[in-house]
Amino acid sequence: MKFKSSIDIAKPIALVTKIFANPENLKEFQEGFQKKELISGTAGQNGAVSKMYYAYGKRTMELVETITANNLPDSFEAHYHHKHMDNTYKCTFTPVDENTTRYETETVYTRIDWIMPRLMFIFFKSMYRKQGEKWMNNFKVFVEKQQTDNTTNDE
Repeated sequence: MKFKSSIDIAKPIALVTKIFANPENLKEFQEGFQKKELISGTAGQNGAVSKMYYAYGKRTMELVETITANNLPDSFEAHYHHKHMDNTYKCTFTPVDENTTRYETETVYTRIDWIMPRLMFIFFKSMYRKQGEKWMNNFKVFVEKQQTDNTTNDE
C-alpha cells in the first residue's frame, strides 16, 4: 500500500529542512514520540540505524529507522521496521518561492504480518494516510511558528 501527501509550508527551504533534520524536534509534531537512539553509523547520515520510541497511553512502540538516502535539503529516504510491519518513507522539499516550501511524502507499507494492523489496513486504509497527513500538518504548524532569521546560524 502506497500513500502520497503534500503540503506547502510558509517558510524558506533552509529553515524547513534544518528543523526536519533535527531529531529533537520530532516530539513537536509526532504525538507519542519519546526519544531516538543511534544504534550504528553516523547520526543523520546514509546507513545510520536508530531506534525510535513512542508511547500512546499505556502502549509503547519501538521502530528501527535505517536512513537509506539523506540528500537534504532536497530529499530524505528511510526504512522503518516494527516487529509487525515495515515501511519505506521518502520526502522531498521543493522551494515554491523564496518564503514557501513544498513538503511531499511517499510512504509504502511493504510488510504487515500481525492480524490487528492487517485488519485495520484492510478495513481502514485511510487511517494510515490520515496519521501521516496529521504529522505533516503538525510539522507545518511547528515550522511556521519559528523565526526565519535564524536559518543561517547552524552553530
